[in-house]
Amino acid sequence: MSLFRSACFFKSVASLADAPASVGEIAFVGRSNTGKSSAINALTGSQLAFVSKTPGRTRLINYYALGGERFFVDLPGYGYARVPEATRAPWERLLGGYLQTRAPLCGLTVVMDVRQALTELDQRMLGWFRPTGKPVHVLLTKADKLSREAAQKILRRVEAELAVLAPNASVQLFSSLKRSGLEQAAAVLLGWLDARAPGALGVALGREPNENPRQDRGWRNKSPRAKRGNQPGAKCLKV
Repeated sequence: MSLFRSACFFKSVASLADAPASVGEIAFVGRSNTGKSSAINALTGSQLAFVSKTPGRTRLINYYALGGERFFVDLPGYGYARVPEATRAPWERLLGGYLQTRAPLCGLTVVMDVRQALTELDQRMLGWFRPTGKPVHVLLTKADKLSREAAQKILRRVEAELAVLAPNASVQLFSSLKRSGLEQAAAVLLGWLDARAPGALGVALGREPNENPRQDRGWRNKSPRAKRGNQPGAKCLKV
């Protein structure tokens, strides 16, 4: 699979003021220890994101360039209890500010461990992000840890719950270890970027400009207006 294989590390930022110029980007977020870094590495075919044995290591916003001023963006994890409040609070403000105000953000990839899918924090994240009107794609990672039947059962449950929680969201099973679900995920994410600038990224990634991968259903929904009073990062993921 050649999609996103040209990705390379671009920069890390601790402030939105330092974010690079961008025409489109896809963010990855999830609870700590769900396999977010492994998913990014599987999609890009390289070891771009550092996979740590100590969850909660990502403290900055990490940009990975895809070409043509487009990026994968690795956001700090949330919900890791061992991180002190004094340390966690700045991460949450950075995370919230990015998700609420970053104009080039095309969509959000939420990474969940299939064995602990849609926790209270995950639901809070989806509910908080929903007013942006931007699409969400959920990766149920570590699907190889379950039997096919068990994984499919969880997938059906999550699909039903997402229909209520986040109507503009799609979901799939994913395994970085077995490299399953890569093509499906890449097609959704590339569709988001192509929708922002049709054809441009397809050419950059070696695809024909007239290809039209199936886009996530979120792009067919009308974008709801953000609620007044939402300040960037304000208690979005308070734990």
